[in-house]
Amino acid sequence: MTCFISLLDHRSATRKFRWVRSALTVLMAIIAPSLFAADFARLGEALEIIKSAGASVVHVDVCDGHFAPGITAGQPVLESLRRATDLELDVHLLIERPERFVAEFVKAGADRIAVHPEATTNLHRVLEMIRASGAKAGAALNPSTPVEAVTESLGQLDFLTVLTADPGLEDRGFIPGSEEKVRAAARLRDERRLNFAIQVEGGVTFERVENLIRAGADILVAGSAIFDNENPKARLTEWIRLAATRATEVRI
Repeated sequence: MTCFISLLDHRSATRKFRWVRSALTVLMAIIAPSLFAADFARLGEALEIIKSAGASVVHVDVCDGHFAPGITAGQPVLESLRRATDLELDVHLLIERPERFVAEFVKAGADRIAVHPEATTNLHRVLEMIRASGAKAGAALNPSTPVEAVTESLGQLDFLTVLTADPGLEDRGFIPGSEEKVRAAARLRDERRLNFAIQVEGGVTFERVENLIRAGADILVAGSAIFDNENPKARLTEWIRLAATRATEVRI
């Protein structure tokens, strides 16, 4: 996985979430296309493709070269994205000590921010800072980090990101057995009657969509699986249709 900026149809899509907590029902799952998986010379076109296909959020992976390999765009790029689109900006901070920057990223235009418990000694404080700044707060778990690592913070989460491939690696293949980690998160959500969404990122392919939704995923991040296609708009539309259909079949 190379760290990247990704887009997702999330502002309007987030509004479509309707939780029925007695059965933990959601009417649809969301597909989050990764912008940096597109041609860097044609990112504006990629944004149009994503929006016209029916997506509504932008997922931005920010890497510092320390917590995760590679260095990606920071606040100035996010500010440019905010000016260029009305899509919801979903920022994944793969950086050490994220508490230093969360307020700046919200000011730059982030609507949702996920930080890693592995990267800070005070996750509670960082989540409070994100919410106080006006954004939705999430935690992201590396493949080797169990869901239990954020047990005490689940009540503060708007969403939980489960990484199903190692961050920062180009050949970021899906790690076998990752569905069980998604199930574990969904079980905790059920047991505690909480409302956080479960997001899955890393090596997600079209063939895995149904199983991940069955495991409890609400948001699926996908990059090359969409943009390496000859017709990314048609492919993304197909993903969105599949995710919405399978979520309805599985949970209602």
